[in-house]
Amino acid sequence: MPSPQPDAQDVRRLVPRTDAVLADPEVQAAVARLGRDTVRAAVNGAQGRARAGEIAPDEVVEAALVALPARATTLTPVINATGVVIHTNLGRAPLSAAAVEAMTAAAGTVDVELDLHTGKRSKRGRGTIAALLEVVPEAGGALVVNNGAAALVLATTALAAGREVVVSRGEMVEIGDGFRLPDLIASTGARLREVGTTNRTTLADYAAAVGPDTGCILKVHPSNFRVEGFTASASVADLAGLGVPVVHDIGSGLLRPHPLLPDEPDAASALAEGAAIVTCSGDKLLGGPQAGLVLGDAATVETLRRHPLARALRADKTTLAGLEATVRGPRPPVWDALEADPDRLRARCAALVATLPTGSGATVVAADGVVGGGGAPGRPLPGWAVALPEACAELLRGLDEPVLARVERGRCLVDPRCVPESLDRTLTEAVREVLGRLA
Repeated sequence: MPSPQPDAQDVRRLVPRTDAVLADPEVQAAVARLGRDTVRAAVNGAQGRARAGEIAPDEVVEAALVALPARATTLTPVINATGVVIHTNLGRAPLSAAAVEAMTAAAGTVDVELDLHTGKRSKRGRGTIAALLEVVPEAGGALVVNNGAAALVLATTALAAGREVVVSRGEMVEIGDGFRLPDLIASTGARLREVGTTNRTTLADYAAAVGPDTGCILKVHPSNFRVEGFTASASVADLAGLGVPVVHDIGSGLLRPHPLLPDEPDAASALAEGAAIVTCSGDKLLGGPQAGLVLGDAATVETLRRHPLARALRADKTTLAGLEATVRGPRPPVWDALEADPDRLRARCAALVATLPTGSGATVVAADGVVGGGGAPGRPLPGWAVALPEACAELLRGLDEPVLARVERGRCLVDPRCVPESLDRTLTEAVREVLGRLA
């Protein structure tokens, strides 16, 4: 018996072929932007919907284009309305326009290790190193690695592998995601020699521990906590007189003293006091891309640069470009947020509330921001925020242009400190939308 012929009116016959859809100019443009596999998956999904009768066959191209992601990465731009300036979960420091431009230029082929004048190999990242040494002339040498922890690991490995690292018990910190300083140092092959107590470590404690087996003394900025009351600690200047290299991990990347953060350690001061090496992050108070900085006397920095581990930890070309542009260029967004005028923040909040429907419940409230990223723990940044019902926080995160606010005492606080004023309208529309959903 002959097999039945398909119904001539079967809509599935009208579904366009994959190659025909991929030949559409708009689809081809999407392939160039997002990649063939991503676009093909969207096309297949649209064809499946057409075969199921959910859309008409002539709507396949449009449905495929609508289903495509906005970008080739799953990372989503977020408006930071938390009041936390250096927000680790949001990638820490937002970059300046100059840094973004520099990193985009470096994404192609650049002279990262080439002297264009001679045509021969040159020192990697020489422009970035020069920029750092101009800002911190107290350093005789500088090195850039891929993050702050890498800078510390390289310093302790090069100076103390197989030997002792003397460190105060009060500085045996745990950083983000459960990483602990003792574990980090132990991974380098060095042995920790703990001295003093949690709240008091004196110069005499360090002096008693230093001996022929000492590779270096490590001084660590407590970063995300403070010890107050009956306390004692030794200064870098005092430790430098003990005859062994002092490595000072200042953490936050403040290169020179700043009046806004008088208690935050800075690289220039630590080196002037006699630290052999200062390590820190480039994506915190410095305001640049993720990077670890090593600053110190020329001979010690060169020892670190020549260590085999340095090759595994070195920064890539885009990081070097972004860091140089951050150091040489205009003030990065981090400092705009840190030094935001409280009166201006209040005015922005009031302007936002004024656009909301009567009875929305939104109010302008005093709200302190924080530095974040382990910088200046306990130091408030006076400011203002818009208080909304707590349920708004989740709704704001779920928008196509997500807004991250903070929840505090049963309220959703929308803090404009870290939001560029150019995004105020977007922020206002986001708040209006979520309040409309709650109404």
